[in-house]
Amino acid sequence: MPEEANMAAEGDVDMDLEAEENCTGKPTEKPRKHDSGAADLEKVTDYAEEKEISSSNLETAMSVIGDRRSREQKAKQEREKELAKVTIKKEDVELIMGEMEITRVLAERSLREHMGNVVEALIALTD
Repeated sequence: MPEEANMAAEGDVDMDLEAEENCTGKPTEKPRKHDSGAADLEKVTDYAEEKEISSSNLETAMSVIGDRRSREQKAKQEREKELAKVTIKKEDVELIMGEMEITRVLAERSLREHMGNVVEALIALTD
């Protein structure tokens, strides 16, 4: 029984210490991390307002993008023409369709890309 009284007394002391720490009557203040947040925001918006995009630079960038797209499209069309010239056998297409369980379009495309070589087309499709 004296041990229980002793333990209770220790618990009371711990509670008293916690109470003394919080007895100042003032709420604890959090440290201010971003006091100058509004000022920083003003600096950013001022800079953005001062910087102006010239229309000639924008037009130049758009024309470069347009030229690049047209070149890519032209190269793609030329590649398609080259692939269309490759002769493939109907049996090869059906073999690839059956073995790989893919559509006719994909089987023909794979065969054309590999110049009609069935083995290379099958290897490419399995990789």
